[in-house]
Amino acid sequence: MPFENQLETLETKIERVQAMGGADKVQRQHARGRYTARERIDRLLDPDTFFEVGRFAHSDMPGLADKTPADSKITGYGKINNRRVAVSANDFTVMAATTSRIAGRKEGELKQYAARKKIPMIYLGEAGGARMPDIMGSKGLASFGGGSFDSYLKIMSRIRQSPMVTAILGECYGMPTWMACLSDFVVQVKGSSMGVSGPRVLEMALGQTVTDEELGGFKVHSEITGNVDRVAQNEDHCFDIIRQYLSYLPSHSSQLPPIFPVPDGSGEKMEQILDFLPQKRSRTYDMHTLLLCIVDTQSLFAIKPEFGKSVITALARINGKSVGIVANQPSFLAGAMDTDGIDKVTSFLCQCDTYNIPLVFFHDTPGFLVGKEAEKNRVAARVMNYMNALGQISVPKISVIIRKSYGMAFWNMSGSGCATDFLVAWPTAEMSFVDPAIAANVVHGSTEADPDQKQKLIRSMVEDASPFGAAGLFHIHDVIDPRHTRKYITDALEIAGDTDRNGIGEHRLANWPTKF
Repeated sequence: MPFENQLETLETKIERVQAMGGADKVQRQHARGRYTARERIDRLLDPDTFFEVGRFAHSDMPGLADKTPADSKITGYGKINNRRVAVSANDFTVMAATTSRIAGRKEGELKQYAARKKIPMIYLGEAGGARMPDIMGSKGLASFGGGSFDSYLKIMSRIRQSPMVTAILGECYGMPTWMACLSDFVVQVKGSSMGVSGPRVLEMALGQTVTDEELGGFKVHSEITGNVDRVAQNEDHCFDIIRQYLSYLPSHSSQLPPIFPVPDGSGEKMEQILDFLPQKRSRTYDMHTLLLCIVDTQSLFAIKPEFGKSVITALARINGKSVGIVANQPSFLAGAMDTDGIDKVTSFLCQCDTYNIPLVFFHDTPGFLVGKEAEKNRVAARVMNYMNALGQISVPKISVIIRKSYGMAFWNMSGSGCATDFLVAWPTAEMSFVDPAIAANVVHGSTEADPDQKQKLIRSMVEDASPFGAAGLFHIHDVIDPRHTRKYITDALEIAGDTDRNGIGEHRLANWPTKF
């Protein structure tokens, strides 16, 4: 056969690359209950669709070429649900997937090419930080990050155009953390960790002793920092979540989200929706029960469900079309939005506006959570950042007042004067500056001697908070039968989407930071 020697050389090199860090390190990876980088790619992508680039890349440090197959980063293209994606997987079996000059350039080129070709980018993280001694010294430091005078900025910054997803699958320090903070969506597997520097570096540099879990485990990032959007039980669950998330988004901001068939049973619970709303105005309930009646069956997909829990942010479908939902959650803090919730919503608004996803707001809130701690957390600045983001949105906004909507939170939930396409209320709605009970105390004093008079005043204020007052002066568009909410939203979104841009937004929030 012609060129037999060259073909044998090729096969030998392919076998070496496919072996990654060697059988012992692969076995060690499996013993920790984790897939290898190549197994992760196979399980994430549609079968037989991976198109690898840079497989013969290796470290440029003397003596390390044979020890760094693919230079610890496996990169290429494939398909998810028959849609093209770019994927970069850290190979922890090769030098703990630390980042070298060549590895960094591979990832950077993939990220930039995917952006140019309007392809979603998926980063599968399990890696240490920068590789030493590669980055040491002036030549090492200055040459890290692509090699040209603007390459590092291109790698480490982003204007959102195509979706970017990061999975935290093991110990992720340095580069995987940076990529997560640039991403639209982050999934963390239980047992993994994420941080700027790992426990070993912290102990040597600062004398701090901390475990991976304490430093950056899933509870830290899903409940405290908000840097993780969903938590997965294991890696297979993680890949399912990624596939599900991408199904709500277009491949690029110049496109509309995909439309799905409406599942059987969608909307069937609308006739019973009022059964889930307590008749007593002071009783709490779970807003999810109402949302599940309104959206398509099994389409409600929560974003940051354990962070800022007094407000729900979720992707869903109504009549087969993607929507972004912002809904107060009365079962937590009575629906009063705290500073975590504010950051959560602001981030979500940016994402929906970037990817042409209409927004639907559901009000039931006594206002923002205020007080000494809130002021220390810069609540006023955060409220206005949120309002400023709301003002930049160019996708349709529909707002439904379910029950309470008081104070500044009324406007932040896309109330009157906020360029809301359609603002409506249920007849159960209450709209006012503050809760009537609080107002009565302000007017009559908290030690008012006549409790009957105070209760009479409260009843009067509750009646005055009826949405018909606002509807009568055309400050809201309508008061609707709660059972007609799904149809109203469907019709309203169809009208709001009929523009000369055909539903494509202006993307004024595409470079707004979404991590906090």
